[in-house]
Amino acid sequence: MATSPTRTDARRPGRWARLQARSIEQLHVRLESLIVLIALSTLMAILSPYFLSVSNFLNILLATSTIGVLAIAATFVLSSGGLDLSLGSVLGFSGVCGAAVAVKLGAPMPIAVIATIGAGALAGLVNGLIITRAFVPAFIVTLGMLGIARGLALVISDGRVIYGLPNAMVYLGQGRPFGIPMPVIIFIVTAIVTHMVLAYTRYGRHTLAIGDSENAARTSGINVDFHRLTLYVLSGGLAGLAGLLFATRINSGDPTAGIAYELTAITAAIIGGTNLFGGRGSILGTMIGALIMGVLQNGLNLLAVQSYYQQMAIGGVLILAVFIDQYQVRKESRI
Repeated sequence: MATSPTRTDARRPGRWARLQARSIEQLHVRLESLIVLIALSTLMAILSPYFLSVSNFLNILLATSTIGVLAIAATFVLSSGGLDLSLGSVLGFSGVCGAAVAVKLGAPMPIAVIATIGAGALAGLVNGLIITRAFVPAFIVTLGMLGIARGLALVISDGRVIYGLPNAMVYLGQGRPFGIPMPVIIFIVTAIVTHMVLAYTRYGRHTLAIGDSENAARTSGINVDFHRLTLYVLSGGLAGLAGLLFATRINSGDPTAGIAYELTAITAAIIGGTNLFGGRGSILGTMIGALIMGVLQNGLNLLAVQSYYQQMAIGGVLILAVFIDQYQVRKESRI
C-alpha cells in the first residue's frame, strides 16, 4: 500500500519554485541596496562639496567599470556555489599579456584585445579543469592561481610596466564618445548581456540550480562538471576584459594591477544580493553593489582618507554584507 505524502512534504516547495521565490526576493534586496546607495551618496555629498560635480560622477562610473566587470564574474561563480579568488591577479596578468602582444610583438589591435581576454579565459580554464577534474576545492585552486597569475605577469613584463599601447587600443580605455567614457559603455553593455544570460536563459537557470543543490542538479540531468568548467572560463574571460579596461585606461600593462580587487568585486556581488554559498545571484544587484563600492572609495578619496583605512573599510563592508545575507537566510529557514 502506497504511503500518502506527509503534510510537510506537500507544503515543501520544489527546487524551481524555490529559485523562483529567490528571484522575487532579489527585487527587495536590490531595493535595499539602492536605498543604501542613495543614503551613502547623500552622506558623501554633505561631507564633500565636490562629490556632486559632473566630473566626479563620471570618475565614479569610470572607476566602477573595472570593478563592475570583475563583480559580474564573481556573481556567476558565487551563484553556482563556487569561488574565484584569482580575479585581481588574472586582471593584471591579462593586461600584461595584451600589452606584451601589442608593444613587444607589434600585433594589431584586434589581436592584442583577443590576447588580453583570451589570457584571462585560459587562466579560468585551468582553474575549472583542476576543480572539476582533480576535485581540488575552488578556494585552494583559485588561491594558487592568484599567485601563479601574478608571478607570470611579473615574468612576462620583467617586473616592469609595459608602456606605449597603440592609439586604437588606448581608445577603449580613454575614448569618450558622446562625452561618456568607453569603459563605462563597455561595462553597461556587458552588464545587460550577462543579466539576460543569468536571468532569462537555461544557462542561467542551471547556474542557480547548481548553487541551490548540486546533487539535485545532477539528478535533473545537468552536466554539473562541464557547466562549472564553463563558469570559470567565463569568470576568467571577464577578468581579462577588466584587465583590458584597466590597461587601456592607464595606457600600459602593469604587473601589479588588480591587487586586492577580488575582495572588492566579491563584496559588490554580495551587497547586490548574490548569496556567498550559491543559489541566488543578480547582475542588476551587482551593478548597484559595484556603485556602492565606487561611491565609498571615491568619497573616502575626496575626504583624504589614507588607502590602508580604505582597505579596512572594504573588509568591514564585506563582513557586514555576508552577515546580513546569512541573517536573511536563517530568518527565511525559520518560516
